[in-house]
Amino acid sequence: MLRSSAFAPRKKNSHKADFYLRAPSFLQWLRGRNCLLCDKGGCEGRIEAAHVDYAGGKGVGIKVADRYAIPLCSAHHRAQHNWGWQTFEDNFRIDALEASKAYWNAWPGRRAWEDSRA
Repeated sequence: MLRSSAFAPRKKNSHKADFYLRAPSFLQWLRGRNCLLCDKGGCEGRIEAAHVDYAGGKGVGIKVADRYAIPLCSAHHRAQHNWGWQTFEDNFRIDALEASKAYWNAWPGRRAWEDSRA
């Protein structure tokens, strides 16, 4: 038998605890770039921000920081989810963590974002 709490509406996360992890303007900027794998072919769909989950700081109900995201088209993002990061990186011969760091450093709004979180 289910408790009455099972039927209660889910409480929304205020995201106050992970405020320093979120950079929505970076993700928006990232979606304006080409797919990281555009030179490998097979791109289709819109560009999505793919979070490199093994970067650290990920927990139950907490996504890794936005600074560890790379631009992937829908097809490549789907492939990454289906294969997992290890196989995906091996197959395309990339280092997603290093790529995410390069994109973060190239983002024009990085300094202002970092100053606001200091």
